[in-house]
Amino acid sequence: MLLTAITFFIILSVLVFVHEFGHYLMARIIGVRVEEFGFGLPPRIFGKKIKGTIYSINWLPIGGFVRLAGEDDEPTIHDQRSTTNKSQYFWARSKKERAAILLAGVTMNFFLAVCITSFLLIRGVMEPTKIVRVETITAGSPAEAVGIKVSDTVKTITVMESTGKKSVVIEDPDTLITTVKSHAGEMVEIIVTRDGKELRFTAIPRKDPPKGEGALGIAISNLEKHVYPWHQAPFYAVKINVIRMWQMFSSMANLLYRLVTGRKIQSGEVSGPVGIAQVTGQAMKFGIDAVLEFASILSLNLALLNVLPFPALDGGRLAFVIFEKMGKKARPEIERTIHQIGMMFLLGLLALITVNDILHLVRG
Repeated sequence: MLLTAITFFIILSVLVFVHEFGHYLMARIIGVRVEEFGFGLPPRIFGKKIKGTIYSINWLPIGGFVRLAGEDDEPTIHDQRSTTNKSQYFWARSKKERAAILLAGVTMNFFLAVCITSFLLIRGVMEPTKIVRVETITAGSPAEAVGIKVSDTVKTITVMESTGKKSVVIEDPDTLITTVKSHAGEMVEIIVTRDGKELRFTAIPRKDPPKGEGALGIAISNLEKHVYPWHQAPFYAVKINVIRMWQMFSSMANLLYRLVTGRKIQSGEVSGPVGIAQVTGQAMKFGIDAVLEFASILSLNLALLNVLPFPALDGGRLAFVIFEKMGKKARPEIERTIHQIGMMFLLGLLALITVNDILHLVRG
């Protein structure tokens, strides 16, 4: 439990820190003064000012934050008249520059996801193929009785139907399982390859096999390890993460639609910190690669959530920049109030989801 909690906090801290570092880096490139770049969340433990920026370490070890000059404050008369300092303020930069700073955090989270995925691709990942192999065989099962062995590749299954014999080509586990189940209690012919040779076996799948064994008593898989060259991995990683983000967006849109229309939402469909920590623990059981894969998915989630046009999020702040582009600039105090209300709503929603996660965990 302790190791899971530590791993979860490390992942969350890295993801948020990378996000905030994106804002920091883009602000420095554009020329906006960064008043503070903090590791963790206040209250502050230690801070040192270097070239106008306070670099701080804070008590809450979750991510970090960036405070930009003029990000939330209304420009004063002195700031408006000053030609020396004006360019250092966030509000004084062009709409494109402000949009770039706001989107830099999301971009960094996507970049991190791509880097993690690239690393995993270079290490090698299990991918589905059209080759179905026998992974394990249960003692006393029909498969063991006829001589099928581990590592045999199942090619076809021939069954008797009203129209005569029918050979089903096996290219995925579902096809094998469906075919065997639908002909349980009947004689079937199974063609496998072993050491380059084709072998034929006849067996009768069980109608009521013991729980977890299956009709033939074999466990099968079509997954094989694929190692990508280092120079190809980043391109495949971008493709994988674009597809994942689209799937996340579709799922989120569907969830919001059901929420607005009053349709039922399962408790496990939305998770807060407690639920995410629980999934982290499950990923740890499968090793470091599974934890890294989960971290990359979380990084994409963080990017997608932050780009939503909701007050207090990067997307919400970006919406005000877009409105300004359309000639509908809001007064700074109104924008600030809207973001504060949005933050209160998000914190309340987070608390509600956390309570639901705890209840779900307690109830099992």
